[in-house]
Amino acid sequence: MAVITRYVVEHKGVEKFVTADKKEADQYDKMLDVADNLSEYIEGKGIKIEQSVLEELSIMLSKNKDSLSKLLKGITADVLLTEEKADVVDIEAKKAKKA
Repeated sequence: MAVITRYVVEHKGVEKFVTADKKEADQYDKMLDVADNLSEYIEGKGIKIEQSVLEELSIMLSKNKDSLSKLLKGITADVLLTEEKADVVDIEAKKAKKA
């Protein structure tokens, strides 16, 4: 019999993420906390958005906080998207080398 440690991230009573890596679970939990803060901020500014759209938007912004930070510093979206595509290609090339 094997003992398996699992880390479960719950958000508002709903299981959102399960992993065997504590660091990964902590990162995901922090991302959800940032998303909650973003949702509150957006609502506090008086912007009326359907709750499901607000949740999806805030999670997307939270997951991409580094890119968002660059955008706020003046980097254009097309430059940023080109960089992100190059990063994906690089990651896929590294995976192919390992296989």
